[in-house]
Amino acid sequence: MRILLVEDDLLLGDGLKAGLGQAGFAVDWVCEGLAAEEALAAEPFSAVVLGWNLPRSDGLSIVRQVRALRMDTPILMLAARDALEDRLIGQESGADGYLVKPVAIAELATRLRALLRRATGCSNPLYQHGKLVLNPATRTVELAGQPLTIAGREFDVLALLLTQPGRPFSREQIESAIYGWGEGLESNAVEAHVHYLRKKLGSDWIKTLRGVGYMLNPAKAKP
Repeated sequence: MRILLVEDDLLLGDGLKAGLGQAGFAVDWVCEGLAAEEALAAEPFSAVVLGWNLPRSDGLSIVRQVRALRMDTPILMLAARDALEDRLIGQESGADGYLVKPVAIAELATRLRALLRRATGCSNPLYQHGKLVLNPATRTVELAGQPLTIAGREFDVLALLLTQPGRPFSREQIESAIYGWGEGLESNAVEAHVHYLRKKLGSDWIKTLRGVGYMLNPAKAKP
């Protein structure tokens, strides 16, 4: 999933970007509030990790602006403030969660996954479609109880399809969801990922809807 990280502390931001990347997120990082506003207006993100004190528009202002525009993107605020009043202010502004710095990557990744599940209406920490089960925390996949070796971007494509198995995703939507800024992207990258997923899952697991995109085969939802 593609995350926007907004953090002006360069050392912390670099560590969070690397850590979340290792946890399976595609992370775009900006260091000040105005850049965050421009990024959110220009591109879709699955979630935002947002610092409180930022140059050129603070975190609370960004949250309020996003909510005023009726954008429901999950927002997790990071702050050095640990007082109950600050936590309440952050959440009452429209943020979906609040973590106090310094934060462990494992906790941050877990909270992000929980927010993403809530946003897609899925309370189960596992994604399942019939006999196919994907664990986003461990980045593992099983089919009919047997583990499959699916890693990297192939895993990311499959995870995206599993978040809303009844919805087709266009190539552009898949690219936007799994690739961050500045990543090298071949024109046929998504088609290649789908090709290799079909080889591992079976050719009938992912349907191509001509002129629309890709989706999981609804017939495979049966146990």
